[in-house]
Amino acid sequence: MNVYTQFESPIGQITVNANDEGLLGVWYESHKMELSEFGTRADDHPILKLTVTQLKEYFRGDRRDFSIPLAAKGTEFQNKVWKALTTIPYGKTWCYKDLAIAVGNPKASQAVGGANGKNPISIIVPCHRVIGKNGSLTGYAGGVDIKEKLLALESNK
Repeated sequence: MNVYTQFESPIGQITVNANDEGLLGVWYESHKMELSEFGTRADDHPILKLTVTQLKEYFRGDRRDFSIPLAAKGTEFQNKVWKALTTIPYGKTWCYKDLAIAVGNPKASQAVGGANGKNPISIIVPCHRVIGKNGSLTGYAGGVDIKEKLLALESNK
């Protein structure tokens, strides 16, 4: 059974959803999702409580790494890209080519960009740390303004 909860963060309201296997998604208000898509509200679900606690620690600057079981549903390639995203160190950025190299296909920048854009677990699977080769803040599902705030938080600005 899928469950969700919501909380206020420095970047607006965040919705997290999970099942008993792990975290399924971290969503911003800008994602325009219907709450019914997330299942039943369950503020006391252990994975949701753990996720909210760790995200609040992240926003306070007290957490750089997450220890939450993940259960996002994606293709084999998407899962490979999402796993590679979790290796980008806090406070660092990669370009899409760096990500393509990390998944073992240096010529797949466009494909990894597509998989990166479909990452449902924002912040914890840090797709916001992927930027354009020229340093530009390329698109972000939550909005470039949120991406900019997350990167600023991680660089202590």
